[in-house]
Amino acid sequence: MTRERRGEAVTRTDARAVAPERRWEERVQRTAHPLVYPLLSRVRRPVLRVPRIGVVVSDAAVLRSVLLDQERFTKTGPGSPADLWTPVLGPSVLLNMEGADHHALRRRLAPLFAPGYVAELTRDTVGASAERLTERLRAGERVDLVAEVREYAGRVISRLVGLDEEVLGEELFARVSGVTGLVRLSRPRFTEEQATAARAVLDDLTRHARRAYRDGSADTVPGRMRELGLGESEAMGAVGAFVLTGTETLVSYLPRLIAVLADTGWLGRLAHDRSLVDAAVAEGLRVTTPSPVMLRSVVAEAELAGVRVRPGDRLVLATFLADRASGAFDPVANPAASLKQLWFGAGAHFCLGAPLAMAQIGLVLEAVLAAEQEAPLEIVDRRAQRRTLIPGYRSLVLARR
Repeated sequence: MTRERRGEAVTRTDARAVAPERRWEERVQRTAHPLVYPLLSRVRRPVLRVPRIGVVVSDAAVLRSVLLDQERFTKTGPGSPADLWTPVLGPSVLLNMEGADHHALRRRLAPLFAPGYVAELTRDTVGASAERLTERLRAGERVDLVAEVREYAGRVISRLVGLDEEVLGEELFARVSGVTGLVRLSRPRFTEEQATAARAVLDDLTRHARRAYRDGSADTVPGRMRELGLGESEAMGAVGAFVLTGTETLVSYLPRLIAVLADTGWLGRLAHDRSLVDAAVAEGLRVTTPSPVMLRSVVAEAELAGVRVRPGDRLVLATFLADRASGAFDPVANPAASLKQLWFGAGAHFCLGAPLAMAQIGLVLEAVLAAEQEAPLEIVDRRAQRRTLIPGYRSLVLARR
């Protein structure tokens, strides 16, 4: 057995405890957020004021009611996503919009995320690589699934936002991840120095996407935004937002899903019986919750589970706590079904990119299951990512057993 300082790296021989998937998920979360995660994990009330953090909501029903109520809770007030991201991305990137403007932009972009369209886009972009992934695993190659998924996600999102595939390489991806790594729950907005540094990273990224805007290509995000009458700078902000949300969450989730399946024995079960694949994916999303927290700002006085909230209060919607309350990973009982995909949000802000994420998840999972069906796989090494906004693995190495 090998172990790094702080326990970020442990080989497969350490997997001996009860509910190993829960133990590893705890480690992934703690490594990403060593201070805030233990603090929030101790929350036992459905709604609780936490000093320097905000009003923490951890009950699924209450959380959903907040997401569905745009009259009293908004993404554009103090302590909201707009407060954090608008200085970096600009005002028109969906994640910091409300009302008619949000609806119009979402409606214009929706065809780019239709299930049939993104399924074809994913197959065209990374289908051949996924087939090679199966062959490589069958041949006995050790594959770092984090690096593999990062490459796939980068290629797919690059096609969608009008980047050349080679632009979002390892170095730029690391810099983009560094932007999200600056986010702290205890700090509602970037410092001016941090915002300037973040804008410089996104400027390097988006200068490659300006051609898509100027060409007005209808099959890219910038082209659609131009059709809507939005300016080039606004379109480039949206490119930055889609790269941030369209890569990091997927690079977080897919290796964590494979780890959960391997740790619970479900990888082999699904390889020989695909009937519960959809339930396993949903359960994986429930127990990992790649976007563990959502933010809202209170604009009208309200009561949440007996706690009075007032205009200007910051709501920290602890989705990972709400999702996990249903218990351990269990595709048979499938408690995820009752949550109605809460990990993707709800209402007007339900994740626009959910079909794109599901298309990539299905493709990669099938590639791994095809290899597992021929010869059992195992995790030979894994390392949790330290101090990152989206908890995940820095590396997760699969190989034939």
